[in-house]
Amino acid sequence: MKVSQVLHMNGGVGEASYANNSLVQQQVLSLTKSIREEAITSLYCSAYPNSLAIADLGCSSGPNTLLVVSEFIKVVEKLCRELNHESPEYKVFLNDLPGNDFNNIFRSLDNFKKRLHGETETEMDQCYISGVPGSFYGRIFPNQSLHFVHSSYSLMWLSKVPENVNNNKGNIYMARTSPSNVLTAYYNQFQSDFSLFLKCRAKEVVEGGRMILTFLGRKSDKKYSKECCYIWELMAIALNDMVLQGTIKEEELDTFNIPQYTPSPSEVKLEVLKEGSFTIDRLGVSEVNWNALDQWNALACESQMSESLGDGAYNVMQCMRAVSEPLLVRHFGESIIDELFDRYQEILVDRMSKEKTKFVNVTVVLTRNP
Repeated sequence: MKVSQVLHMNGGVGEASYANNSLVQQQVLSLTKSIREEAITSLYCSAYPNSLAIADLGCSSGPNTLLVVSEFIKVVEKLCRELNHESPEYKVFLNDLPGNDFNNIFRSLDNFKKRLHGETETEMDQCYISGVPGSFYGRIFPNQSLHFVHSSYSLMWLSKVPENVNNNKGNIYMARTSPSNVLTAYYNQFQSDFSLFLKCRAKEVVEGGRMILTFLGRKSDKKYSKECCYIWELMAIALNDMVLQGTIKEEELDTFNIPQYTPSPSEVKLEVLKEGSFTIDRLGVSEVNWNALDQWNALACESQMSESLGDGAYNVMQCMRAVSEPLLVRHFGESIIDELFDRYQEILVDRMSKEKTKFVNVTVVLTRNP
């Protein structure tokens, strides 16, 4: 399976769309906002460029797509006012795989510029926004053309399903019961992909340019840690139940594996140091609840807790459906999807009522070396 031809978030604005089910990703962007503002300020004040090129890799579509771009421009415009500088020209590149819903993004651009003009009191006639379809595991921009690269919750997706994982029986990702060769294959694919990503960006980012990358990751050194694998293990339970029922063939399940790797900070650091083109300015982890609405649910009274748990599981299920449905449809067909996610939601209700469930995020800030 060529992941670049299949992988994309659910498009449109329907109930199962990514646009309506990306609150977790929005919370992660909020958690890392101060880190980005610090890097943007440092970047601008190091050279005061007349033109700035910004790339968001794995931009997807929906309310989060232009958040970082808006934030970048606001920070620079504030600095320009404080320093009595003219506003620079902004060249914005929104990158994702060809299956991404770019049309939804393009339809939102006029309103985006109007809103940004109102918030910054700056004309946006020197803000040029382009869509750039293609895999970031290859060259997508000219040499030394970018000042700032951002990617959040995209780089854990691999360029392909690792080879030699056909014996990952009953699993769809790394799991406690995965053979050691499966864990090794996933790690090797991550190393290969992330090293290639860094090599490509090293040619595209100017000297002193910044990159901020946030992965869905893990704190543990164990590749099959619950911190990163549990969400997929629960989906595998639903799929195995459907095998027992006869809805899915066993060989279909045994040949399906998620093309993702959730690295630890040390694994990210190792690849950056090995490639050698970037200096690590900052490397850290953060956490966000599976159910992004938990902070509101925590305020619910006891009589509402059962309903809140059901709502929370539904929110998590919809988030995972928006992310994984295209891959599942390609492999199993569309007819099993509704039943699968109904089962998945029931499993989530049970597990989320008994355990604290969180995603771990690994964020690294990099500066392009001379």
